[in-house]
Amino acid sequence: MRALVYTGPHSLALQERPVPAPGPGEVLVRVEAVGICGSDMHAYHGHDTRRPPPLVLGHEAAGRIAGGRRDGERVTVNPLVTCGTCAACESGRSHLCKDRQILSMPPRPGAFAEFVCVPEGNLVRIPDDLPVAKAALAEPMAVSYHAVNQGARLLGRPVTGADCLIFGGGAIGLGAALVLAMQGARRLCLVEPNAARRTVIARSVPRIRCAAPEDAEMALDAVADLILDAVGSASTRKAASRLIRPGGVIVHIGLLPGMEGLDIRKITLQEVVVSGSYCYTAQEFRDVVAALASGQLGHLDWPEERDLSGAVEAFADIDANRVGAPKVILHCN
Repeated sequence: MRALVYTGPHSLALQERPVPAPGPGEVLVRVEAVGICGSDMHAYHGHDTRRPPPLVLGHEAAGRIAGGRRDGERVTVNPLVTCGTCAACESGRSHLCKDRQILSMPPRPGAFAEFVCVPEGNLVRIPDDLPVAKAALAEPMAVSYHAVNQGARLLGRPVTGADCLIFGGGAIGLGAALVLAMQGARRLCLVEPNAARRTVIARSVPRIRCAAPEDAEMALDAVADLILDAVGSASTRKAASRLIRPGGVIVHIGLLPGMEGLDIRKITLQEVVVSGSYCYTAQEFRDVVAALASGQLGHLDWPEERDLSGAVEAFADIDANRVGAPKVILHCN
């Protein structure tokens, strides 16, 4: 089978590899579509020690089961593998499992390949009328869904009527904006420095107001009830600290290193809540698949689709900021 292998910083290669054999409780999935995630880019840059080369990356996958009693069934993949028995798993917070694994991190090869092995319980069936490229958005949209749920819980009220600000116009930030729109947020502003990406989002999702970083303050009259930082840089943390309303909530989703930018004095004096947000629960993943299938999250026409044969170029284009789409999806079969 063809597989895209991360061989070192800024280095990828399409290689021929044996089709993997499923282990106990696993099934083989023929990957039809898989998204390039920001974490894949972190690994590509050599910044993720959890993903050492050589390694097949990719975890945002959808396709068909290959073989066995469910042969041919269309599925999307929850790549988060958990033990199912620890306190976190038994309380419904499996994403915090102490023994969690994820496709694209050892010991589990990822889905930038024609086939991948997945625990059967991590597969969610998708309807025949849901295009596979849209089904591959389930994983990043579940990350967004969990972050919004986290923010609403900490805000102490539904997001209906709230003024919300999102930093980052990639799939996670855009997904958060779409979830907030679905849940009835009063005003939405997404801050994105890439003008081409702002144009794509504004054209595809007119409900969401897009702004350059220098215009963020004006976009929401200087303050927001809920801020979701899908970038996680010093500059976005600083902007979030400046723009949050007293008693508001900042949810930090981005995985860039460092802690600079947070205004701890303001956070203390104005009782601002700051929370991290990681992955999603198994139920949230299923909820998102249902929302994708029902159209509640919009037309989802904003990804750019390419073939696995062009994956090396796709990574280079994303790295050079030549891609306006919030997400690039690779077709593997």
